[in-house]
Amino acid sequence: MTRLPFITNENLDADQQAVWDNVTNGSRGGNFVGDHGGLIGPFNAPLHAAGTGKNVVVLGESLRFSTELDNRLLELAVSMVGAHWRSNFEWMAHSRLAIKAGISEEVIAAIEKGETPSFSKADEQAVHDFTSHLLADGRVSDDIYNAAQAQVGDRGMVELAQLIGYYCLVSLTLNTFQIELPEGNQPAWPY
Repeated sequence: MTRLPFITNENLDADQQAVWDNVTNGSRGGNFVGDHGGLIGPFNAPLHAAGTGKNVVVLGESLRFSTELDNRLLELAVSMVGAHWRSNFEWMAHSRLAIKAGISEEVIAAIEKGETPSFSKADEQAVHDFTSHLLADGRVSDDIYNAAQAQVGDRGMVELAQLIGYYCLVSLTLNTFQIELPEGNQPAWPY
């Protein structure tokens, strides 16, 4: 059971309403309101600290929908962050989006198992190497950086670094508050 009670769309203050509106009416699409009347996934937590939470959800929307990164590479990096932190909800959501965006099921299966995948595309290899080194060491060598920069450019590198940092925040939030998977989904890792 999640550690935070669900906040419903009743008697929200202005900051909470800004969070709610961004999640339910923004670019994310889909239905993020659960049967309990509260927001599912990582979106209930920002309601509890809505002064900062309103900015967190806007940043997330911007990083997902306003970057120049190819969606395939974006979802590869996000899936890797979810796997790194063993964030079941993040993994469940974004590994599926990665496959839908064009990342092979074999690559996703290898990442889930903690193995190094084989890539046929140079941009996927470069983003994988950059993401895995940044997550492991908090920095990357010039060779790793230059290989990724050659694939995505300077703007893409800034967006990629920001994306990885943001999804670390999301994954750790999901883990901290033990956000449950939607019914019918099995966790990839023990809680």
